Amino acid sequence: MSSDQSEEIDWNKVMEKEAMGESGLDLGTIKQVEDDYIVSEMGGLTKKVYKLPKSLAKSFNGVFLNFSVNETDLSAYEIRSGSIDSNTDPLVKSHDTLSQEEKFVVPIVGERLDVTKKITQDNVKLIKEPFKETKTVQVELMHEKITIQRRKINNNGGASYNTKTENGSTNLTSKRNTMNYKEPNYSKTEILIPVKREEPVITKKSFVREEIVVNKKPVTEKEEITEQVTSERISTEGSLKE
Repeated sequence: MSSDQSEEIDWNKVMEKEAMGESGLDLGTIKQVEDDYIVSEMGGLTKKVYKLPKSLAKSFNGVFLNFSVNETDLSAYEIRSGSIDSNTDPLVKSHDTLSQEEKFVVPIVGERLDVTKKITQDNVKLIKEPFKETKTVQVELMHEKITIQRRKINNNGGASYNTKTENGSTNLTSKRNTMNYKEPNYSKTEILIPVKREEPVITKKSFVREEIVVNKKPVTEKEEITEQVTSERISTEGSLKE
């Protein structure tokens, strides 16, 4: 056999199946399978027998054995009267008699729902975006504060001032540096006293706050597939006589 397709056909399953040519050409029912050809027959009172090479077989779907044969070439494969020994070949013996019981095989075709699986890919999007929040941090700040103390000057060049203790008030006397004063001009005078203070310095630093670990694992779920299928059924019209 020269056809790669015909080599894949299980010839043990084609008996009593229908042979079909190009464009749905009816080639009859398969009655005999030999090494290089098959024999099919069709027709009622006027029977036709075809000898079809296996090399022309294209495919077999369990119901129809498809051949690369068209109606023009069909006559070349028809078995004429006398080409087969009618005494030995059961296909042509007593074809012209009406006493032989005949059997017609009518294939009833139906669709079977087969569900296969394929892998598709979806994307799960993780969005990382900045957001703002207000943080409050307490910090201790130091600053200098001035106090004004009035002291009376005594005649000895010293200064005395009052301070409180637990037992009451006590007079303290402290020495002061003697400064030479000029005659005051009694004009407005501004005296600047430096006062230091601490101010907060704000800086921002990035750090890894937490990590997100993403795991993938297969999960099996059951899903019901509902689909319409088409099948053939047979009915009869007219009366059936046994």
